[in-house]
Amino acid sequence: MKVRVDPERCQGHTLCAMRAPKVFELDEIDGHSSPITEEVPEDQQDQVVEAVRSCPERAISVF
Repeated sequence: MKVRVDPERCQGHTLCAMRAPKVFELDEIDGHSSPITEEVPEDQQDQVVEAVRSCPERAISVF
């Protein structure tokens, strides 16, 4: 599984990092999210799916 965050949609709600802190990092200035790595470790996939569901802006996609 791979993950991406659309920087145009992300509004910095930080919910993804709360759900999957080992996968998402937050910008120190505006709180916008980005994946630490595009490839999601197998043991983090459930947390990433939950992060996708929790994003109010629908900025996260998995493939």
